[in-house]
Amino acid sequence: MNLSGLIFRPIAQGDLPFLQQLYASTRAEEMSHSGWSSEQIAAFLLQQFNAQHQYYQTHFPDGEFFVIERQGQAIGRLYLFWGQTTLNLIDIALLPACIGHGTGSAILAELLQRVDACGLACELSVEHYNPAQRLYARFGFEPVGESGVYRRLRRAAVASVDQVVEAS
Repeated sequence: MNLSGLIFRPIAQGDLPFLQQLYASTRAEEMSHSGWSSEQIAAFLLQQFNAQHQYYQTHFPDGEFFVIERQGQAIGRLYLFWGQTTLNLIDIALLPACIGHGTGSAILAELLQRVDACGLACELSVEHYNPAQRLYARFGFEPVGESGVYRRLRRAAVASVDQVVEAS
């Protein structure tokens, strides 16, 4: 997939250091309040990243796991699982410097065009405190459940013009 100067390429073993750094950046605010030393934080985040990475690989063996690049530089990750009725947006994360400039919106808009063309719903989980919830709400996602610190959001399938014509 190529979107407005962005390249989405499958992750490779050599991407793990970047993915670990990206994961740590998504938890930086939370960890700043832990009272832990930087060494303790680094060890904890490495353990958490490894557990998450292993979980995703095990539970979504047919998932698509992409590094997002702009001008040859890794800036994020996008993890997807295309089911028969639903796209599960497993994870999307951008480096802090890339947040708030429309990159996430552009990625989500492109994904939802593909989802709509397939007549699928789209689901994701997001932490209760994550400001990205505003973005998801703008794209029509609605809460459908809670699980611990996560809120499950869903955007219902949108019938494509072809599906409406076929049903007539």
